Amino acid sequence: MSSPQPSSGRKSAHKPDIAEDLARAIFAGEHPPGYFLPRELDLCAHYGVSRSTVRSALQQLVSAGMLTRISGQGSRVRELTDWHLLDPRVSDWMARFAQPNPRIQRDIFAFRVAVEPFMARLAAEHATAADLLAIETAWHDMIRALEAPDRCCEGRSHDEHDVAFHEAIFAATHNLLWAQLSHMLKPAIGLLVETSNHSAAELSDSMERHRRLMEAIRLRQPDAAEQAALSVLERTGLDLGFESLFDHPSPRLRLPGVDVPEPG
Repeated sequence: MSSPQPSSGRKSAHKPDIAEDLARAIFAGEHPPGYFLPRELDLCAHYGVSRSTVRSALQQLVSAGMLTRISGQGSRVRELTDWHLLDPRVSDWMARFAQPNPRIQRDIFAFRVAVEPFMARLAAEHATAADLLAIETAWHDMIRALEAPDRCCEGRSHDEHDVAFHEAIFAATHNLLWAQLSHMLKPAIGLLVETSNHSAAELSDSMERHRRLMEAIRLRQPDAAEQAALSVLERTGLDLGFESLFDHPSPRLRLPGVDVPEPG
């Protein structure tokens, strides 16, 4: 089976970001797992750069877990499970280039369904006044953005305020690793938010679900916060066409020593 051709691109006066362009093509499925990228000399000709520049770009993708270099054969795309998706640059590429890839979208969403309800529970237990202010500010900015003709508030879009809302909830857990995870997942969460199909009715329903989550955290009601977070994700799942995940939901996150009663 022949190798795919380099992704279409235009030579310009400034040097292209070859690693980023190849990552775009890989995320878009132009170079599927198991395929070899075009030869280094072909990439040099395509991008109009030296061989050392191409090798440096390929090494970035090797470090990201997306490629493996095979002596005498070239650079082969690794399986998706090998990619370092929580690497900040890889997660940024994923947010910008993975929209055509339904598997990536679905896996990101399934992870959120497993994790975010538990984060909401922790936030209800540990949020400070400053945390509550950050959550409420993000929610109010979402509302104000929806009322604006360009759907922006304070120079940021509704979707950006939506991501900030969820990021504030992660921060309100006051767990160092969870807070860091929110920073790494921020581009991935943004991908799902931007991809959601937002009609006026869907947005109104989504905002009400976000409000109930915010109120449960503010009132320090862990059970209600967990269920409200799941409700927010159900709305997102409907918008993305992933509602089947809720027919057989993933097990909720559990941590040793943390008693989380089953709803019922």
